[in-house]
Amino acid sequence: MLSRGVGVAESRAARLRTATVALVAGAVLAGCGLGAGATPAGVRLEITRAFGSQVVRSLPRPRGQGEETAMSLLLRNATVSTRYGGGFVQSIDGHAGGYEDGQPVDWFYYVNGVLAAKGAAETNVRPGDRVWWDLHDWSQAEEVPAVVGTFPEPFLNGIEGRRLPVRVECAPGAQGACSTVAARLRAAGVSASVTALGGGHTHDALRLLVGTWSALRTDPGARLLERGPGASGVYARVLDRGSAIALLDAQGHVVRTLGASAGLIAATRVSAGEPEWLIVGTDAAGLALAARSLTQSTLHDRFAVALAAGQAGSAAAVLALPQPSP
Repeated sequence: MLSRGVGVAESRAARLRTATVALVAGAVLAGCGLGAGATPAGVRLEITRAFGSQVVRSLPRPRGQGEETAMSLLLRNATVSTRYGGGFVQSIDGHAGGYEDGQPVDWFYYVNGVLAAKGAAETNVRPGDRVWWDLHDWSQAEEVPAVVGTFPEPFLNGIEGRRLPVRVECAPGAQGACSTVAARLRAAGVSASVTALGGGHTHDALRLLVGTWSALRTDPGARLLERGPGASGVYARVLDRGSAIALLDAQGHVVRTLGASAGLIAATRVSAGEPEWLIVGTDAAGLALAARSLTQSTLHDRFAVALAAGQAGSAAAVLALPQPSP
């Protein structure tokens, strides 16, 4: 699953890890890519630090041998040390979990932009998967359940081999931005339906919610942003009923506040439901900016993105979240 200090045993993530460590440890050797079957095609492996801001390795075509798990793929392509019988990743290429500047840091991994629910030795790698390991501070968010940095995943190849319908849910007044989002998905090879906000069951589709904050906050997942990264996994808070967005650093401190014409692209998850993406603006101009920015080049290796309108015709600023500490 993920590498995490044993001092948070009361958290949901730690309870799940404790339940799976014994299983993972016994599965490492069995999961080292020695099984029958073809090596999955089109796989990408990313290894980063500090919420994607520092690249350790970027492998568009990692080495593979037969069927692979997330653990075997990592072991085959990086120098890895483990603990607890091999089921707990301690370091990758010399970058170890523990503490940095007094804050806890550990390795987490995502497949197609979703925090993995099982141990790495139990997670099969499928064709087209984007496997992303990141070493980061978890003092404010014990889990970041979903990230945007592997776009167009999970919309293109799905989650754990399940390809779900993709639905763009459009808040009142956001039709233009919704059309832009649908066009960006089509350009990435993803077919999506466009419906009104809340226009269908939430458990049977991957949803992109598009609108200004005042219109989107009726959605339970969107409202998590008002409670900060501990609830949403997104290092931003929505202020003043959606007219401003506070950008946070890894310790939860406000680094910058965006007002008019600002946008946000982020992903979150409610309980055990499917991840949902938020394409949000403080106003119509900010929403249009966020919709236009739904591209692989803008989102690559970023957990979430805030967008500030440029001055006097200059290009918009793309601000990775969390923000660097002052």
